[in-house]
Amino acid sequence: MRAIRGSARVAVALTCALAIQWSCLRIRADRFFREDTPQSIRRAIELIPDDPQYYIRLSQLDDIHSVALLERALRHAPFQASAAIELGLRAESTGDYSRSEKLLLQAFEVDRTYVPRWTLANFYFRRKNLPAFWNWARRAAEMPADDIGALFELCWRVTPDGESIARVILTGDPSALRQYLVFLLAKNETRIAAGVARQLIERGGPRLDRTLLLSLVDRLIAQNERALAYALWRFLDDRRWIVADRSLPNNPNFARPPLPVAFDWRFPSVDGLHSSPGPSGLEVEFSGKQPERCLIAEQTVLLPAGQYTFVSRYRTVGISPETGLGWRLSGLHSGLALSKSLDLSSEKFTEQETRFSVEGGDVMVSLQLEYRRAIGTTRISGILVVTSTAIRADPAHDLSKMR
Repeated sequence: MRAIRGSARVAVALTCALAIQWSCLRIRADRFFREDTPQSIRRAIELIPDDPQYYIRLSQLDDIHSVALLERALRHAPFQASAAIELGLRAESTGDYSRSEKLLLQAFEVDRTYVPRWTLANFYFRRKNLPAFWNWARRAAEMPADDIGALFELCWRVTPDGESIARVILTGDPSALRQYLVFLLAKNETRIAAGVARQLIERGGPRLDRTLLLSLVDRLIAQNERALAYALWRFLDDRRWIVADRSLPNNPNFARPPLPVAFDWRFPSVDGLHSSPGPSGLEVEFSGKQPERCLIAEQTVLLPAGQYTFVSRYRTVGISPETGLGWRLSGLHSGLALSKSLDLSSEKFTEQETRFSVEGGDVMVSLQLEYRRAIGTTRISGILVVTSTAIRADPAHDLSKMR
């Protein structure tokens, strides 16, 4: 029994010694590998002759022996997809397309991630085999990497038709949808992006995607794509990605922090002026050092043709009448003035009404609270508090069509 125990201890000690020796060899080999010269990598191979990564890297530095090095890497590790891909690309460069295709397909068989799929899509693109190209482009989009903009660009080179690309290769993967939406915006294809956005809302999540989709709403507004912008805005609300009101304007009492989109309030940063929206309304403090003309708050609303009244409830402290503080309504894209309120000045809470009309169909209207110093006055110093705003249609016009 003692002899067996002794043999076992010797075996364990020998195993530990071998493990330590191998670890030391690996450390030395990796140090040579990190030096990243042909000579140092060959030293690494002398120490650890069966590591495929050493051969793959050396093949990139030794063009003359690259094919032999890659083949050796593949013999040591048949499941090494990167070696098969490198060999396949080199075979293609020499005109051996049959072997190239075989090696690239072999890489995919052992590695089902994005890179072999993307490589095959490129291969068939270069061979002008469009059915195979679209097949592998779709399969690449099924398992996207962190950045697949190059895949979409390749598809665009085949057909600059965003809808066709989406129909053929998008599978509902939220990462691919998200990246394709960014790609379309870079191409200024906002109408197609609006359709992709609805798919992203169905499959993505507000934490990752809401900011991107709100930026798309703003792009649609800027391009006067009224129906698409409003439909996407309401779809976001319906799916509870945002909190918005069915009244006009949105967030009429300034109670919520505004969303970064034109369909909610925007409060530009202005020196000498401080705006504080909150549960008690909007409070604006004028220091007397603000610019003589400045925008305080604005929001874009979409209105059908008709007659309207804009109503705001407010009070002021220390602001004289007719000094240039008031509301202005104008066409967002035409710049046509629709109406301007009387100047705001009242020590008690009061409601002010401003009538205006919209003609020619649905129109994006810019609602602005602004200060323009009136001639003969000094810059105002004081406080404005606005507790509510509303746009009311006259009885002959049903504003609920927009809700």
